[in-house]
Amino acid sequence: MDAADRADFAVEGRRVFVAGHRGMVGAALVRALGRRGAEVVSAPRPGVDLRRQAETEAWLRRARPDAVIVAAALVGGIRANAARPAEFLHDNLVIAATLVEAARRAGVAKLVFLGSSCIYPRAAPQPIPTSALLSGPLEPTNEWYAIAKIAGVKLCQAYRSQYGCNFVSVMPCNLYGPGDRFDPDASHVVPGLMRRMHAAKRASAPAVTVWGSGAPRREFLHVDDLAVATLAVLERHVGDEPVNVGSGEEVTVAELARLLQAVTGFAGRLVFDPSQPDGAPRKVLDSSAARRLGWRPRIALRAGLEDAYAWFLGHVASAGDDGGAAEKG
Repeated sequence: MDAADRADFAVEGRRVFVAGHRGMVGAALVRALGRRGAEVVSAPRPGVDLRRQAETEAWLRRARPDAVIVAAALVGGIRANAARPAEFLHDNLVIAATLVEAARRAGVAKLVFLGSSCIYPRAAPQPIPTSALLSGPLEPTNEWYAIAKIAGVKLCQAYRSQYGCNFVSVMPCNLYGPGDRFDPDASHVVPGLMRRMHAAKRASAPAVTVWGSGAPRREFLHVDDLAVATLAVLERHVGDEPVNVGSGEEVTVAELARLLQAVTGFAGRLVFDPSQPDGAPRKVLDSSAARRLGWRPRIALRAGLEDAYAWFLGHVASAGDDGGAAEKG
């Protein structure tokens, strides 16, 4: 069996570098790896800029991890993508290229690249198979980020083909959970609505505005479920196809907003603003490959939102800030 097709990569006792360990996804991966007995390695910040090839490569050679998980990225919602297209494209392209090449040069045994469901065409068939990649135009509201993530997926496939590297990709659906970003200009739909509803409740405001019509359909996955799925891919996935990871629980944005009302205790009205973009009308992933690895999501949406709100209350609302800007991991 070629080295790039080995699936028996148990994480117990392995040194695993989590790039982006301070972010929501990276922190969840650190927690999951700790429970599995892995030795987690993280690059110091400031100190290692993952956009700088020589700097990253030198550090990786010193750290000598057995595996790398690329969770570092510049992330944000529709508003942030529209306002900062050059940053979203440049920084995410460079982070992916730098880490993949550095891992090859350092002789890393396995790498998992975290992508996004936004890599798929706006009009992709539903549930979305990985074969839909590059089959049509992207959703315009996040195409800059999507192009960078597509490049990362293709880098992993190219390095596997040319160099025999055991590099694979994971495509998660919409994520939320502890450690999320609540910046009003950079957050995704769950933290954005959660923050606004919390503020409206405290101010006894009569209504909260929700961007778009409320009709788009989405999957939402708790970040701890994604972390477990990522370790399943790291340990057992064979082949160069990306692995979709979705919750299998599909809701409209309007249904999500009503759930968040119940979780936050906001008793006012929801006002939908159809002048704002909806994004893709439906985005549900075919996650059958992840389930064949033995993974199943364990955290139901209502329970997961309650967990995320509890984290928000303890770490953001109590500190009196808005959750900070999105960071490069």
